[in-house]
Amino acid sequence: MTAIAAPRSLRDRYAADLGLAALAPASWGTTYVVTTTLLPDGRPLLAATMRALPAGLVLLAANRRLPKGSWWWKSAVLGVLNFGAFFPLIFFAAYRLPGGVAATIGSVQPLVVAVLSLLVLHARPARAVLYSAIAGTGGVALLTLTGDARLDPLGIGAMLTATSLMATAIVLAKKWGRPESPIVMTGWQLTVGGLVLAPFTLAFEGVPASLTGQNVLGFLYLGIVGTAVAYALWFRGIDRLPPTSVSLLGLTNPMVATLAGLLILGQTLTAWQIVGFTVALGALVAGQALNRRS
Repeated sequence: MTAIAAPRSLRDRYAADLGLAALAPASWGTTYVVTTTLLPDGRPLLAATMRALPAGLVLLAANRRLPKGSWWWKSAVLGVLNFGAFFPLIFFAAYRLPGGVAATIGSVQPLVVAVLSLLVLHARPARAVLYSAIAGTGGVALLTLTGDARLDPLGIGAMLTATSLMATAIVLAKKWGRPESPIVMTGWQLTVGGLVLAPFTLAFEGVPASLTGQNVLGFLYLGIVGTAVAYALWFRGIDRLPPTSVSLLGLTNPMVATLAGLLILGQTLTAWQIVGFTVALGALVAGQALNRRS
């Protein structure tokens, strides 16, 4: 009886960890709709700062726990990788690239994580998992790219850099482990990232004279749901799941973004986009199943 129940318990726990971690990129998939419908126009640095700093300070005040020893500099490194550099690069790319191009570039993250895991963690992902990651990128490309997509070199460079930074953060977090709960570490990193972003926001964009109720609602949603809660779940997933398993969950981001466009912006899907959605979803499911077996 015990021999049968234990594996089932482990499978249930793994599935629960996957489901909770997947909520993070799923919430990030709503960022485009929220940004375009609720936030002030043309203020990417302000949006990035408002996502990171208030949430970080609230979590820091609520938990009242500071890093100790080497975790001062480790938190600074992860905070810059995950937020201080990643957020502005993402917004910069979003202003220079169509969403489909940005989503396709971002979907190569599992491959970057696989390479870095081999170099840093000496963990070799299964070949079938790599095939799933490649198929996922192909599915996202079919889902999001259009024939008139413009390829801006600076935007592509920013998106590739952002994707590589987040992949590096995933691998480093797996290598270093965690001294505190994910929500405590989320507060540390968000605060660092927000403090790095704040002076650039003041210097290049300034503070808007006023905010509408919709602006406030958008900032609250991104700060609470899309950042504080999402990244706590994301870091929890990094702690409990294989690196390639976590990075494959990023495929849910463009899929949710597409669904949000359908439901909220009234967009429609072509036949090729439906094929792409199916391929990306299949790659996500297959990759997680293969990761669990390995």
